[in-house]
Amino acid sequence: MDNPAYIIARVEVHDWKAYSEYMKYTPRAIHQHGGRFIARGADPLTLEGEKETLRTVIIEFPSMENAKAFYNSEDYTATKKLREGAATAQFVAIDGYPIEEWNEAVKNSQKLGEA
Repeated sequence: MDNPAYIIARVEVHDWKAYSEYMKYTPRAIHQHGGRFIARGADPLTLEGEKETLRTVIIEFPSMENAKAFYNSEDYTATKKLREGAATAQFVAIDGYPIEEWNEAVKNSQKLGEA
């Protein structure tokens, strides 16, 4: 079974009216590849480090293959054109952390507190 994958986008919006049009079309393209928004906001809370001022979007996909298929799809390629001039973006895809590995890490970490 594949692990989920995530696309993290950091976006500097220059023209909210034009960017809003782009935002209307992205759910359709994402859904076609099994994805969904996990987080989508323009006002992130910086907990450590330099203040984050960019819009942050996190999209979950069933696998890295689905994430790549979405980003390279004809539908999203056409949708991206709506963003041109309205925003500057960075998109990064990352594999999800397997739940089995997480459970093992928690178990090992808890043992450290018992020693």
